[in-house]
Amino acid sequence: MLQQTQLQVVLPYWQRWMARFPRLEALAAAEEHDVLLLWQGLGYYARARRLHQGAQVLLDAARPATDPWPRDLEGWLALPGIGRSTAGSILSSAFDRPHPILDGNVKRVLARLIASPRPPARELAGLWQLSETLLDPQRPRAFNQALMDLGATVCTPRNPRCGVCPWQGHCAAYAAGDPAAYPVKDAPRDLPFQVIGVGVVRNAAGEVLIDQRLNEGLLGGLWEFPGGKQEPGEAIEATICRELQEELAIAVEVGEELITLEHAYSHKKLRFVVHLCTWLAGEPQPLASQQVRWVRPEQLGEFPFPAANARIIAALLERLAVSDAQAG
Repeated sequence: MLQQTQLQVVLPYWQRWMARFPRLEALAAAEEHDVLLLWQGLGYYARARRLHQGAQVLLDAARPATDPWPRDLEGWLALPGIGRSTAGSILSSAFDRPHPILDGNVKRVLARLIASPRPPARELAGLWQLSETLLDPQRPRAFNQALMDLGATVCTPRNPRCGVCPWQGHCAAYAAGDPAAYPVKDAPRDLPFQVIGVGVVRNAAGEVLIDQRLNEGLLGGLWEFPGGKQEPGEAIEATICRELQEELAIAVEVGEELITLEHAYSHKKLRFVVHLCTWLAGEPQPLASQQVRWVRPEQLGEFPFPAANARIIAALLERLAVSDAQAG
């Protein structure tokens, strides 16, 4: 959970997660739908799917049921989503085994320690070797925890507290006079921008059409309102009609705009233009998704959606409440 997410955000999610899945067996036996719903709001949903899959792999492995946890690097690296640093962190933290780590905080500390002239991503082999060299083999748990804490509380990205750093006298970045200039960064790149037309499709019974994404990519397995990328020179209403025909094999009448919102991911920026739509013809088919479903608007909270969709749901429920009040 702490990968890509800060502690203060993670804590309530972790508490709910542990209450729902207190043991490995509970997580392994859970439905993916429930796992994703509990994760909703944390983002990077592949992490939740990999935790779920990892629990199942651990229980299927030929280890004692009373102790299914690997004690070697290879055993952890065999699990989905576990890389060398996470595996080393688990082994040192849980079992006090002498394995180095190289998370974001540690990369920054070590890059400053040697005043690395290249960005950490281009110096991984050297930073791994340094982390392994520095590791105290007699106290790997305490050392790795101290190294992470040093980066989190002292050797911070901005305004590092060099005056209280125990490594000040050995730090090449401090000796150079500008520790905050390290780690060296690559030139920022412009993120691609896309406009997405989204249709909130309702039928005569007042139900809303949603579809479940394929189990791939950052948002795999989540539910969403159907839509897709606007083509150059295409009106957004035409985008919605085309995408719903291509992805769901349905014809709709595009009505008024419900909401426009922007959402930034690590690799692109999106603008969602959302319109209310009326279903005209065609039985919805999951041509580009796992499944489609008609649901009552008040049931939308029972499905895991990407973060951007939460505002769409809120706008829809508010619009329906206003309509009901006016009708009454």
